[in-house]
Amino acid sequence: MNLPLANITVVSLEQAIAAPLASRHLADWGARVIKIERPGSGDFARGYDEAMHGMSSQFVWANRSKESLALDVKSEFGQEVLEELLPRADVFIQNLAPGAAKRLRLDARSLVDRYPRLIACDISGYGSTGPYANKKAYDLLVQCETGFLSINGTPDDEAKCGLSIVDIATGMYALNGILLALYRREQTGEGTAFEVSLFDAMSEWMSYPAYYTRDSGKPVARSGSRHATIAPYGPFTAGDGKTIFFGIQNEREWKSFCEKVLDDPSVRTDQRFTSNPDRVRNRNALEALINERFTRWTSDELSERLEKAAIANSRMNTVEEFLAHPQLHERDRIRSIGSPMGPLNVFLPPMIIDGLSPAMNSVPAVGEHTDSILWELGLHPSRLRIA
Repeated sequence: MNLPLANITVVSLEQAIAAPLASRHLADWGARVIKIERPGSGDFARGYDEAMHGMSSQFVWANRSKESLALDVKSEFGQEVLEELLPRADVFIQNLAPGAAKRLRLDARSLVDRYPRLIACDISGYGSTGPYANKKAYDLLVQCETGFLSINGTPDDEAKCGLSIVDIATGMYALNGILLALYRREQTGEGTAFEVSLFDAMSEWMSYPAYYTRDSGKPVARSGSRHATIAPYGPFTAGDGKTIFFGIQNEREWKSFCEKVLDDPSVRTDQRFTSNPDRVRNRNALEALINERFTRWTSDELSERLEKAAIANSRMNTVEEFLAHPQLHERDRIRSIGSPMGPLNVFLPPMIIDGLSPAMNSVPAVGEHTDSILWELGLHPSRLRIA
């Protein structure tokens, strides 16, 4: 199958999540991704856990369909390998520690100066300039620096996001930049050097709470599983004691909810609840009223009423329940891929394109493809062991 990126070669000097996630999305759609890892231990994300038959769940997530080249890029032979490899690459990604790539002349600007058609992406914690340029950064730490923890959690306690939200945001912006640069090269023939930082990616994602705080003069309140600025939006208790979530996004939905779910049009015109700002100001009274009315119906009955009223709603699933979700299985959204530890079940990427299926190839062992890549470059693998 001729996937859209089948003619693209990516060299990625990558570790952790942000850069590997960007390159994995390229690999999903046909790019050849050569992942450069430390000889022996490889990408340190390999050691995050052993949940997937002895392999790290995070590493598996971000590293299928790649070739692993174990190489000490600081060594003389490592530099020779890169001198042979980089002219053949379309894309280079790196997320080394602050300053490391520039010392090795592997930063984006230096590489595009040497290889004018190359698309080179630097991924860093805080960017290449400013007072934090040399500061190390990890996902949780950038959640802290950008104020995310201050708006996430309950009124009593802040909480980190349960996902690597900063790394995911950064990886997706890096992917976006690479695709933009590939399109630009098609038009101009020119390569592109660009950077994406964890801090800048999360700054973009913090736009709404930052703007709200700055221009209203008050911070977005931590609201647990409720929405901080929309009501009703969050968890409510049905008559059978189960929790059901729903959200009202506009006055049309509010009217439908009052008339078709609560069976009480008068609630809509209650002066405390006539607009969303009114409902937020009187959230406690509103939620008490809804929970009292909801005692009349079971969670199944409420789900049916909400659906008929065209009100978005959901159950609060556990991860185990999500793994058994009919929407996953009836739409065939899971595939088996290879790995050094045998077959592993993983989710398909979210884009569905008629006539195309993503690559979904194996997760590599450390250095699994080193010898074949060196032979391809005209270099004898024995030189690596001498080096």
